[in-house]
Parts: sequence; structure tokens; C-alpha cells
Amino acid sequence: MYERPYLEILKERIEEPRKFIQVVMGPRQVGKTTMIIQLLRKLDTEYVFESADAVANSNNVWLSEIWETARFRMKASGASEYLLIVDEIQKIDNWSEIVKQQWDRDTREETNIKLVLLGSSRLLIQKGLTESLAGRFETFQLGHWSYLEMNTAFGWNIEQYIYFGGYPGSASLVGDEERWKNYIKDSMIETSIAKDILMLTRIDKPSLLKRLFELGSLYSGQILSYTKLMGQLKDAGNTTTLSHYLTLLSDSGLLGGLEKYAGNVIRKRSSSPKFQVYNNALLSAQDNKAFSDIILNPKDWGRYVESSVGTHLINNAVSERYNLHYWRDLNKEVDFILEKNGKLIALKVKSGKRAENTGMKIFAGKFHPVKVLLVGTGGIPIEEFLKLNPIELF
Repeated sequence: MYERPYLEILKERIEEPRKFIQVVMGPRQVGKTTMIIQLLRKLDTEYVFESADAVANSNNVWLSEIWETARFRMKASGASEYLLIVDEIQKIDNWSEIVKQQWDRDTREETNIKLVLLGSSRLLIQKGLTESLAGRFETFQLGHWSYLEMNTAFGWNIEQYIYFGGYPGSASLVGDEERWKNYIKDSMIETSIAKDILMLTRIDKPSLLKRLFELGSLYSGQILSYTKLMGQLKDAGNTTTLSHYLTLLSDSGLLGGLEKYAGNVIRKRSSSPKFQVYNNALLSAQDNKAFSDIILNPKDWGRYVESSVGTHLINNAVSERYNLHYWRDLNKEVDFILEKNGKLIALKVKSGKRAENTGMKIFAGKFHPVKVLLVGTGGIPIEEFLKLNPIELF
């Protein structure tokens, strides 16, 4: 079974003396639970592994009960340390306060129980960590599977990855495209929206959120103003509502909205978003066209290629902690702007025969990036770029 690179890092941290809570965050179906199962096979430590996925949100007593179970088993076995793992922790109301209380008790009483928390809603996890657990935790950000991982684990070529994206659980279904699309829609999209957003956050217009996701996915890699978007949505509400819903979709690892780079925070936030899926499977599943049709149409394929580069950049932006934007002035555009520690990298994606760089020249003259890169035709090959960790560009 393929092992993601994060596994060895997590193993090393667990084997260290008890000091920090280990928090693993990432969208559904990226292998968080599988990684923990692989971890347990490598450790000699006894453990309790529970999931809050089927527990009522209000049942915060459950968390204290399983902690007591770990203490009891540790004492009964005479073990010098024990491992407690809780999956989907964000499902439990006030989870961070309970974790703080129990963790601090073990610290006072010198009970050597190590803790790993897993969650699929980045917003709710981070809120709990910053409110109650400051100084007590380390985080892992598990993004969607990269081209390198899908290529290594399943032998996918670059065209397969660009169209079918990076859900490992769907890899065996790509031979039957209709079945694959139904799986992505039902098991990935519907489950993520229902369990990670609608069940945990007050949403006044759930049908609007779902429609926003569908349209935003189909427009992945494209800039669309909220005003224009509202023209395509029924019962659209206002731009503030749409912006909030887009944030929730982004924190669930589904659909993001890149802001325009302007060197000015106020202007960034007032810009039209550039929609970007976190996994190209979310684009393909919404598209009525088949793989064989998309790959033969240069315009459609170019859109998929740019979106695929965007998925690579936006997933790594979370784990590598850089900002990701786009830039446009009238009809001149730079597809992606990477920003970290005051340094800028401008990136243009081209998959056709012509590579026009006027936008790059204008941006470079105005903002002076440390690098300007062309990915695709006339530049870094797409396959090579998707195997690269973008942080290495800095």
C-alpha cells in the first residue's frame, strides 16, 4: 500500500517524548485514516482509535469517556505510554475545551497519553486550536493527492491526472467514466458538503451554496465577478453571502476563490475571485463532456491544464504557507502569483501552440517579481511542474 510522505514525519513525532498534540487536517478521502492505520502498524504502542463521525454533535461527554478508556487500558496493561487517536474531531461541540482540560490533567498527573486528532474542516479545527490549545499542538496539512503520488501509486499518466484529478479511492473506477462521475458526486461532493459544512455551520440557503459550488467548479481557472455570478444563480442573496459560502467551500478543500494581486490588501479583497477547485475531479464530475472529447478540444483541454496547475499550487499553498493570487489589468493577465516573505513569483500557463507573454511583461515592470515562469508550451513542461513542490521556486 502506498505511503504518503507525511507518514514518516508523523511517526517520528509520535516516538518523541510527549510534548505536543498532533493535529492532522485535510479534506475527506485524501488518506488521513489510512495513514493512521499505516502508522499503527509501524508502532509498538498500544492505542485507542475512535471516530466522532457517527456521534451526535452535542455529545461532548463522549470525548471524556474515550479518554478515560485510554487511561484505564494504560493502567491495566502496565504500559509506559498510550496513544489516543480521535477522527473527525470537529464534529464534537466545544471539543477544544475538553481536549485542553483532559490534556492538561494528564500533564499534571504525568500520565503519558499521546494524542492525535484528525479533522476534515480546516476552519473549525483551526478555530478550536487558536481559541483553547495555544502552545499545545503541531499541525499537518494533508492536501489532495499530487500527480507524483497518483503516478507512483497507480501508474497514471499526466493526461489521466489532469482530467481525473487526485482521489485515490476513485482510481479503480476510471475505466467506467459514468460510474466514476457518480462516485465523485455522491461519495465525495455530497458527503463533504453535507457533513463538513451543512451539519456544522448555519447555512440559510443550502441550495445556493451547492449551486455556487457547481458553477465555481465548472469555471475553475476563470475569473468571474460576484455580480455576474448572481445573474446565473437563483435566489442569489448578496455578494457577502456568496463570499462567505466560498470561504466555507475552501476550508473544506473543495473550491477556492483566488484574490487579485494588487500590492494592497483592501484592493485584493474587493476584487473578483478566480475560481479554483482543489482537485480536478471536482471539475470533471460536473462537466457533461467525456475525457475523450475534452482532450481533443484545445480550448477545453487548455482550461483543464490551467486548473490542474492551480490545484497543485492551491493545495501546496496551505501546507507550505504561501499566498496565491492572480493578476489582471484590462485584458492582460498573469494566471498565478505566489507570494511569500515579500517575494513574488509570476506564473503563466500555456497549453496551446502560441505563448503570448504581454501580461507577464507588464506585471514584471510594475511589481518586480523575483521570478517569472512559463509552464507548458515554451516553458517548464506540465508533467515536470506538477512533480515539483512549488515552495522550491522561492
